[in-house]
Amino acid sequence: MIQWLDANTITVINGLAYGLLLYTLAVGLSLVFGMLNLLNLAHGTLFLGGAYVAAVLVAPDGAWLTWVMALTLALGLGAIAGVGLTVVTRPLARRGHMAEALLTLGLSLAGGNLLLWIFGADVRSVPAPTGLDGSVTILGDPYPVYRLVLIGFGLLVAVLAEVFLERTMMGATVRAIVADADMVRALGIDTRKIVYGVLAVGSALAVVAGVIGGPVLGAGPGLDGHVLLIALVVVVIGGLGSARGALIGGLLIGQVQTLGTALAPQIAPFLIFGAMALVLVVRPQGLLGRAGAVA
Repeated sequence: MIQWLDANTITVINGLAYGLLLYTLAVGLSLVFGMLNLLNLAHGTLFLGGAYVAAVLVAPDGAWLTWVMALTLALGLGAIAGVGLTVVTRPLARRGHMAEALLTLGLSLAGGNLLLWIFGADVRSVPAPTGLDGSVTILGDPYPVYRLVLIGFGLLVAVLAEVFLERTMMGATVRAIVADADMVRALGIDTRKIVYGVLAVGSALAVVAGVIGGPVLGAGPGLDGHVLLIALVVVVIGGLGSARGALIGGLLIGQVQTLGTALAPQIAPFLIFGAMALVLVVRPQGLLGRAGAVA
């Protein structure tokens, strides 16, 4: 076991970085699904939009000022997109997931084609910030500093989400809406503003994830569908509406993906779905989901 860990330490750390990036993307999707029962298939396009924001503003030198500009713009664009999604999907709330899925899928396809028209079909690289583009030595092997920063950023998002949801009154209201929105409304609480806020924050996190994931994944056509599919797997494994579940699901899929690619590349694309199937056999509601959430 010790020899295996020594030989695969870098791969495990890569899985941790990738898993926390997936968490940053998926936590908003999970809360939105849990609160609004909204299947937002445009989430991956928001991620790709953030990656293109980084590719345009940060290139070619990775100066810190351009990184700050990219992150600020990502937050603003993501929040606006979240509010816009709330407005266009609210009339479909009583028509079920199919109508919402078709609408958000249409928005995703339109957004993806718009990005393709603007930026072309070439995959664009994103430089890491100046000073974070080097490497450090871990157990005798070089490792990119930026990926360690990515781990730190993901952990920071996880801590802030935990503090907000578990230690604040607003977070308690969000958890109550996830558990029973009708009861919250019966108590006289206007849930609309909270719904708008959660979708705005979730969408902003998706765009920010695209920015910070740019140096690792780049920006190019097809990335939106790829990350959306994996984010949905993370949400299903963790459980709908659970931020902690999204964290566990992200870390699990991060390791499955990276270790699978390194050790069994022929079957790596199927391993994440195998992991999802195994979890659903044991717990149909996901690792930390509510039993009623499956319905």
